[in-house]
Amino acid sequence: MAQLDAVRKELTETDETFRNLLRQHQQHEQRLEELNHKSLRSESDEMEEKQLKIQKLHLKDQMEAMLRAHQGAGTPERIPA
Repeated sequence: MAQLDAVRKELTETDETFRNLLRQHQQHEQRLEELNHKSLRSESDEMEEKQLKIQKLHLKDQMEAMLRAHQGAGTPERIPA
C-alpha cells in the first residue's frame, strides 16, 4: 500500500494528465457534497448526481490504470518460487 501511495504522489507531482484527472475527480466530489447538503432536491439534481457519480468513477478508473501502468514500469516485484 505504501508503494502505491508513493506512485500516486509521484504521478501527482510529475504527470499533468494525472493531476487533471485528480482535479476533476475532486471537483465532482465537491459538487456531490453540495448536492447532498440540499434540503430539497429536484429531479435535475438527482440526474446530475447520477451523472457525476458515473463521471467520477470513470476518472477513478483512468487514474487507477495510470497507477498500475506506472507501477508496472518500475522494478518488477519478485514472485516467490
